[in-house]
Amino acid sequence: MTSTETTLSSPAEPPQGPAVVADRRRWFALAIVMTAAFMDLVDVTIVNIAIPSIQRDEGASFSQIQWITAGYALAFAAGLITGGRLGDIHGRKRLFLVGIGGFTIASALCGFAANPEMLVASRILQGGMAALMVPQVLSIVHATFPAHERGKVFGLFGAIVGLGAVSGPLLGALLTEWNLFGLEWRPIFLINLPVGIAALILGRRFISESKAPKALKLDLVGVALVTLGLLMLLYPLTRGRELGWPLWGYASMGGALLVFAALVAYERRKAARDGSPLVELSLFKVKSFAAGIAVQTVFGVGLGIFFLVWTLYMQVGLGWSPLRAGLTGVPFSIAVSAAAGMSVQLLVPRFGRKVLQAGALIMAAGVLLYIWESERYGLSIASWQMALPLVVMGAGMGFIVAPLTDAVLSEVPREHSGSASGLINTVQQMGNALGLGLVSVVFFGEIGDRLTPAQVGPAFVNGFQHALGWVVAVMVAIFLLMFALPKRPAQHVEGAEDAAVGEQESVNPAEGAPLSGSEPALTG
Repeated sequence: MTSTETTLSSPAEPPQGPAVVADRRRWFALAIVMTAAFMDLVDVTIVNIAIPSIQRDEGASFSQIQWITAGYALAFAAGLITGGRLGDIHGRKRLFLVGIGGFTIASALCGFAANPEMLVASRILQGGMAALMVPQVLSIVHATFPAHERGKVFGLFGAIVGLGAVSGPLLGALLTEWNLFGLEWRPIFLINLPVGIAALILGRRFISESKAPKALKLDLVGVALVTLGLLMLLYPLTRGRELGWPLWGYASMGGALLVFAALVAYERRKAARDGSPLVELSLFKVKSFAAGIAVQTVFGVGLGIFFLVWTLYMQVGLGWSPLRAGLTGVPFSIAVSAAAGMSVQLLVPRFGRKVLQAGALIMAAGVLLYIWESERYGLSIASWQMALPLVVMGAGMGFIVAPLTDAVLSEVPREHSGSASGLINTVQQMGNALGLGLVSVVFFGEIGDRLTPAQVGPAFVNGFQHALGWVVAVMVAIFLLMFALPKRPAQHVEGAEDAAVGEQESVNPAEGAPLSGSEPALTG
């Protein structure tokens, strides 16, 4: 499947001018869509570091701070595939502009939120708008650049993702620490306004419209069932502890299984009726894909738990400033980027699946080392003492995130590569949302209620160690699941490009980048 190529030059240009203008316009278009992708990635990472400040300044409950992050991930995941299909049907440029306009408005609502409830609702809206914007990025690139230039362009995406991985937490820390105009944490959202407005204005001028020649139909019922099932699962998880685990919570979580069963039955009928289900169930007959989807989901759960608990441990438990916490995470981000590039370019071509499995074990070792150091040094632990476990963890994550998508897709039929790519990114976001929901069980459930100031630090250190034990279990599960992946995953370069069109627009640019970790790897 290929995108519809459109002419970028103006017929009014002199004979020697159109090629020059076309070249200039497409590079402007690239800068615009890459800026939008960067804005989305940074927005995800920037919020994590500010969560303790938001909780303190707004008086947010533990469940509300979970939903500030989980709500975004859930809305983003639920809308990814539909966002890509809407771009196919109505035009990628149009949906990109709608998405970035909505994302900018949602950012303003987040920045001016009057209470935690408004912030949670605005974050959910922001995630939904990102689901319209992000899927169009790679498909606009595909429609704008000839095949021989796309390798260079995708390399630039990798660099942008690496930059976002490092700069997001630092930017969030600085904006929170500076307290610009007395706005406290709010500039982490308001910084999106000038960027979004500029991208909206320039995008209207420089991005060319394209549509898929034969787009798949929407599956809004499938989206509704997925969203309902996840809400029935996540809401009781996040509120259950505060409400004393009422009976309706268990009933809701049990009912979620029935909703997912109804989803499977509906998707089968949808596939037979018009061939455009939200989830292509036939893909799960491919053992490596089914195992890979399980890996992506479980990995997302582990990361969802770790990143929220980590920032609370440093800023609330240890009493560190946002800037110190942000700087402490720099070695981790650098290690992820360096190991990701090494794994794709050097290690996976030679050792195949063993690199991914080694990554899971290395990351587990880093987490165990972190638990040991946290227990040994307690509240007196220093940033430099965290550097070693964070570098080990980052290296392990880098070995996993960059080559995992190719490993999962390597045995998928080419005609389904787009559906498979979209599903990979969707389930990782869903796993992340589920992990954030589980924080109330594996972390908040350990620290107790009504702590005195003297009890807060030790309680958060103990809760951090307990939550990291769960992350170790997740890494071991991932290691075992990876035995179902092909020993030597094929490099699906051409298939990956095809995944940027049609339904394949659901691919997140941060996911396919060969030079750094994926976006969910840094999601909070």
